[in-house]
Amino acid sequence: MKPKVVLTRKLPDVTETRMRELFDAELSAHDTPLSSEALVAAMQEADVLVPTVTDKLTQDIISQAGERLKLIASFGTGVDHIDLAAAKQRGITVTNTPGVLSEDTADVAMALILSVPRRLVEGDGRARSGNWTGWSPTGMLGHRINGKRLGIIGMGQIGQAIARRAHGFGMSVHYHNRNAVHPAIEAELEATYWDDLDEMLRRMDIVSVNCPYTDATKGLVSAERLALMPEHAYLVNTARGEIVDEIALAQALEAGTIAGAGLDVYADEPSIPEGLRSLNNVVMLPHIGSATIEGRHAMGDKVIINIQTFLDGHTPPDRVLAAML
Repeated sequence: MKPKVVLTRKLPDVTETRMRELFDAELSAHDTPLSSEALVAAMQEADVLVPTVTDKLTQDIISQAGERLKLIASFGTGVDHIDLAAAKQRGITVTNTPGVLSEDTADVAMALILSVPRRLVEGDGRARSGNWTGWSPTGMLGHRINGKRLGIIGMGQIGQAIARRAHGFGMSVHYHNRNAVHPAIEAELEATYWDDLDEMLRRMDIVSVNCPYTDATKGLVSAERLALMPEHAYLVNTARGEIVDEIALAQALEAGTIAGAGLDVYADEPSIPEGLRSLNNVVMLPHIGSATIEGRHAMGDKVIINIQTFLDGHTPPDRVLAAML
């Protein structure tokens, strides 16, 4: 019999069709996040669970998984929604889909880097309003990008992809990471490494958050660190909402202690604090950093390869956690 594979959300048709060909795949009839009870039920009947970032697989939920479940093949890059320690304890392997979304996310980050200082969304609203009175020498003034310092928090694949784009726009690239990247990469990007995040923040015109969400990065961009940024600086976050103190960010934006922000992620999605939604110096997107047709298809391909490789008795190429058998 084919292994039972349960999908928690609607995936691209091409991915679902291929899964039905290869596995006993149970598709999601409604593209809404599963409740905790539904997740438990799925994990009790599946050989493989295919969750997404909206599925919070806590210790309690994983502890109720059935004996059949041996693989959680997550459709996404981040795994902060999965209790990896609990999965390890239950002997469940976890995989993800890294590497295929870097360029897509970098595109959105760069779009925000351009949109916020140049007030593009605000300008779009004015043009659509019917109240635009025409060009003015002092109308809709923003800030140029060329020559500005960009500080990247997290210089992984996405951070490097953003750096390449920023370099093309004539920006000076700076970054903070746990460790400096390879000298050849630094040379290619003409990037300056800061081992002290606070010192970098004091000097940047734009800061882009691109580090993974972990216990160490939760609240990394705190009220104290926002206070270090110059008044003319902008913050862009396309990583995870929990990395930035959203309440402190809203207060800083309202007080004018920083100039603006571009956000694609939020701490309690889909809820967004009213303090942010009410401000016109914030560009907000609905978590679309990886939302391209090409990217979703590539993610689906990776999920299928991870499942098939695991079922064939081999180590999945994107294993996050080895099963303790």
